[in-house]
Amino acid sequence: MQEILRELEERRASARMGGGEKRIAAQHAKGKLTARERIELLLDEGSFEEYDMFVRHRCTDFGMADSRPAGDGVVTGWGTVNGRMVYVFSQDFTVFGGSLSETHAQKICKIMDMAMRNGAPVVGINDSGGARIQEGVASLGGYADVFQKNVLASGVVPQISLVMGPCAGGAVYSPAMTDFIYMVKDSSYMFVTGPDVVKTVTGEVVTAEELGGALTHARKSSVADAAFENDVEALLEARRLIDFLPLNNREKAPVRPFFDDPAREEPSLDSLIPANPNQPYDMHELVTKIADEGDFLEMQAEFAKNILTGFIRLEGQTVGVVANQPMVLAGCLDIDSSRKAARFVRFCDAFEIPILTLVDVPGFLPGTGQEYGGVIKHGAKLLFAYGEATVPKVTVITRKAYGGAYDVMASKHLRGDVNYAWPTAEIAVMGAKGATEILYRSELGEPEKIAQRTKDYEDRFANPFVAAERGFIDEVIMPRATRRRTARAFAALRNKRLENPWRKHDNIPL
Repeated sequence: MQEILRELEERRASARMGGGEKRIAAQHAKGKLTARERIELLLDEGSFEEYDMFVRHRCTDFGMADSRPAGDGVVTGWGTVNGRMVYVFSQDFTVFGGSLSETHAQKICKIMDMAMRNGAPVVGINDSGGARIQEGVASLGGYADVFQKNVLASGVVPQISLVMGPCAGGAVYSPAMTDFIYMVKDSSYMFVTGPDVVKTVTGEVVTAEELGGALTHARKSSVADAAFENDVEALLEARRLIDFLPLNNREKAPVRPFFDDPAREEPSLDSLIPANPNQPYDMHELVTKIADEGDFLEMQAEFAKNILTGFIRLEGQTVGVVANQPMVLAGCLDIDSSRKAARFVRFCDAFEIPILTLVDVPGFLPGTGQEYGGVIKHGAKLLFAYGEATVPKVTVITRKAYGGAYDVMASKHLRGDVNYAWPTAEIAVMGAKGATEILYRSELGEPEKIAQRTKDYEDRFANPFVAAERGFIDEVIMPRATRRRTARAFAALRNKRLENPWRKHDNIPL
């Protein structure tokens, strides 16, 4: 019996070594952690339960029968993050460069099936050279199997991808279908075709970092939600993100202890809006002053900065925040901000996370670039996302809410539950100057008359009371009371029940 137990321990020790000491040292030399070190950092200490440690590939071509390491380049199992269950797979670059084989894919699919059955998030740590060429079409089939699991798990359990090394070719589509993607600067990259292929086909000379590095995807393409300095920072932030999320679509997000009075007033908010309507202010200040302990986890902070998306807590409960940012493009909606916010709203709706919308939007960004780029269809995505959402929706209009952008930003007409406005709010078809020039075109040559007409228009429409008269605004509130009023609104909506008409699925304008 002792010999059998000793053999088991020897086999386990061999599997834990992955590709061996030399390759582990090479991984560390690049500033990267190994697959197992990443799992240890992500999960609570001692909580990891590994599955399929002894699985080996079945390929016999190209001399592969002589090299069959246990685990086959991916570590899979489950553990806990702050006591809550999470399933995880971590690709091991020290074994065949983390390349995906048939059995490698089967291990990942098995974990994803278990996550869906048991209702727990899936965290995928990607560090792979791509398909295992020696296995040919079996490897491609493995990728497709993983993609199908991503599709089935979408909206059922949260899926988080941590790209911590190369992720190229078809491999990129698995993270692309997950809910959140974190990348590491200078060591991770994602692209469909690499720099060499790009140079051959188009003649462009570009580095891997420029083509698909972490900053590229965080700032330009919006593929990544955030880029971090190293593996450790990315893993700790992933733990923080998981803390905000429910385990699955049938459970509420966790309620955490809080030490911030829900009735706390912020007198400084009474002077947040500048006297000059064209002067910007930082919407981050409002978000952090509403949130418990000022904690705001912003998502896609480097992309489409004219809109903020992220998570806060109110009375310990997770709330998704979408807020126009007047500091960038005056808070106008455009193609990128509409896509960014629409995807975030749909995630919150899928996982029963209430949505707080803070509005200061002068309209959609004008210009041929936007029109040719399809701002009509992309703007409709955000409209559609808010319109179909059945979660509690609370809206606060702080200043401008003009034209179609007013409708889009979680207005009462899109089944907004509680819609507040500050006294500084201006809810109108358009700004006073533009409206006056259209209404009194014949008087454009008389500046004094136009100035008076503009003032009359502002006095009549540049306020929240016309909308309040029609019931489009539930209450005009004091800015200092915003935290208290929003917290009470969400508390009143905790038992909200709303269902959309039956359908196989909607047809959002993609």
